[in-house]
Amino acid sequence: MAEGIPEQWAQQARYDFDTARAMLDSGRYLYVLFCCQQAVEKMLKAVIAERSGQCPPRLHNLLRLAEHGGVDLGQSQTALMEDLSRYYVQSRYPEEIPVLSRGVDGQKCVHVLDQTEDVLQWLSLML
Repeated sequence: MAEGIPEQWAQQARYDFDTARAMLDSGRYLYVLFCCQQAVEKMLKAVIAERSGQCPPRLHNLLRLAEHGGVDLGQSQTALMEDLSRYYVQSRYPEEIPVLSRGVDGQKCVHVLDQTEDVLQWLSLML
């Protein structure tokens, strides 16, 4: 694996997190959650690349990625990753969007952004 790959994943994770904030400011709440999922996924892949010296697997389920990377999650982290993983898969199918959008508002997004930021900082300590 090329040198610097974990940092490239981490940079992309930070970019996706910044994009999540921009989506909150524009009121595109479903995309806040999608971008949070992407940020956590990429930071987990940075950890996997750092620990294994290999390219991370092409998985999108955050719990499976954490397991693959040997990342021990607490209860709140597990709950966040379960929740965010739904937004990766289902936000890609138009028929799922109305159902998925129920209950997604600015307040939920602010809460998820805060949790995501905490998880990203915690994972970055593993690099």
